Amino acid sequence: MRAVLTVIGKDKVGIVAGVSQSLTTLNINIVDMTQTIMQDYFTMMMILDMDKQTSFDYIRQELDKTGQQLGVKISIQNEEIFNTMHKLG
Repeated sequence: MRAVLTVIGKDKVGIVAGVSQSLTTLNINIVDMTQTIMQDYFTMMMILDMDKQTSFDYIRQELDKTGQQLGVKISIQNEEIFNTMHKLG
């Protein structure tokens, strides 16, 4: 299963490393990634490949913990749902 992950927050050292480490612990592969810093704000979007058997609620809870530790907001959605919600036209 593929998922879309977004991270938004005040820029500081260690955000990419912290999020990547959490994904490694959860056995989730990063397929694609983009990030930018706009003034003092960090934004990142990732496409992830993950096991269908893994509980999405559990992953969301673990990423919420990571977000709290890093001081950022982490959101994750199933890629199909994300695409449906963001179709143009």
